[in-house]
Amino acid sequence: MALVEQIRKALRAAADPALAPGQQAYMRSAMPFLGVRMPAVRAAVRARSRDADAAVLLETALTLWREAEFREERYAALAVMALRPLRGDVTLLDVHDEMIRTGAWWDLVDEVAHRLRELFDADPVRMAVEMRVWADDDDMWIRRAAIISQLGRKNDTDRDVLEYAILANVADRRFFLRKAIGWALRDLGRHDPDWVRRFASQHPELSALSRREALKHLG
Repeated sequence: MALVEQIRKALRAAADPALAPGQQAYMRSAMPFLGVRMPAVRAAVRARSRDADAAVLLETALTLWREAEFREERYAALAVMALRPLRGDVTLLDVHDEMIRTGAWWDLVDEVAHRLRELFDADPVRMAVEMRVWADDDDMWIRRAAIISQLGRKNDTDRDVLEYAILANVADRRFFLRKAIGWALRDLGRHDPDWVRRFASQHPELSALSRREALKHLG
């Protein structure tokens, strides 16, 4: 489709091949890079998507994601999903699920988590149910996404959901889950430090990494 090709051409035009090997090594990515920095990826998407409706944008995002030959094409797909016509649409939760499962690495998963936060704001009741399900999923990256799905919600954070997601994963010692737990608690601690201190004191089973991250700015 036309928009997909326009974005692909823009990415190739912005590429610096000298950057690509370092980017690929840093991300430990099997998929090669073109050598495009993230601001340029987002700018390429925004400049070419201004007049597209939600249906075209969704098709564009899915095509870029599923047919990606370079990692920046997946970054571009995520940038399309962040555009206003698609933000906060809970019917797209399955798309975010697909991108997390097939992306399966922190740079992609953590970007999808921003979209989950917007879904929480749009439909907190449904998302409270969905994120409890995700917190128990067999896929580690789905569980990480559930833990960090409310980053940036400040005092709107559903503490019950956050507690459920953390406790469902607290026994898992894999780095990306322990880090996510600490990150989620630290983020809430900026707005509700008493809750975070109390939670940490009540749960000695928190890993040292999670506890250190959670209390980093709380003294």
